[in-house]
Amino acid sequence: MPLDYDKLMATRVYDLPSAYTQKDSMLYALGVGFGANPLDRKELPYVYEGNGLHTVPTMASMLLPHTFLEGCGWDYSKVLHGEQKLELYRPLPPAAALLANRRVVAVYDKGANRGAKILVEAEVRLAKDDTVLFTLSSTLVARGDGGFGGPPGAAPLPHRLPKREPDLSCDIATRRDQALLFRLSGDLNPLHSDPVIARSAGFDQPIMHGRCTAGIACRAILKTICDYDFTLVSGFDVRFSAPVYPGDVLTTEMWQDRNVVSFRCVVKKRKVVVINNGKCTLAA
Repeated sequence: MPLDYDKLMATRVYDLPSAYTQKDSMLYALGVGFGANPLDRKELPYVYEGNGLHTVPTMASMLLPHTFLEGCGWDYSKVLHGEQKLELYRPLPPAAALLANRRVVAVYDKGANRGAKILVEAEVRLAKDDTVLFTLSSTLVARGDGGFGGPPGAAPLPHRLPKREPDLSCDIATRRDQALLFRLSGDLNPLHSDPVIARSAGFDQPIMHGRCTAGIACRAILKTICDYDFTLVSGFDVRFSAPVYPGDVLTTEMWQDRNVVSFRCVVKKRKVVVINNGKCTLAA
């Protein structure tokens, strides 16, 4: 069934409820690599609630139900995240009940062999007092669903990285089983777990979730620039440019200009940029 442009553009929902617990916050942190050294006193508060649980800002991308576009006609096994923009108005609490307004803001047909792009926006509030917690914009790439007759569109210009050499960098090794752990935070797309499905989609093996890669980049910035103070991060935008394979070593290269950290993630062994045009905004 091809994508229905008019139906997609009319897709929206108001006051969609969801909730997460301290266990979910710790599971997400483990999924992006926190706690790999259980004796690291800086990372332990992200995976252990003993002295007050810290939250990883990019967990916001996992806090919405994944049924919003269910049944829209796409081939879900070939869907990838293309871009993501997160604006945090206050730090994520360790646990909360939420309400979300979500809508499709654009659908672009890139052609039969290039897929389709679907842009989705969400505003998320705390259910207890209706306080806005964060907004999240996502570009989903439906690799198998181009040629449905929609407008070709034009992607917004990405954040520009400085032309100078990076000011800082941080290497983080991923684990071979990391995608299997991360999927337990809510993204069960078999592209990240089933070797047969991954090969049918054109990959040698299951690939890492883009949102896991973004979380690893956030961990690198928290470690290198923020001294693990998660309350400093007020925005986190990424553009996914190539797949990551579990076991890759991610090098996050950073440029700091006042309260803006520009970044990209590179797998040096494969000579590929996997996140490009990244922008992390720090609280003033």
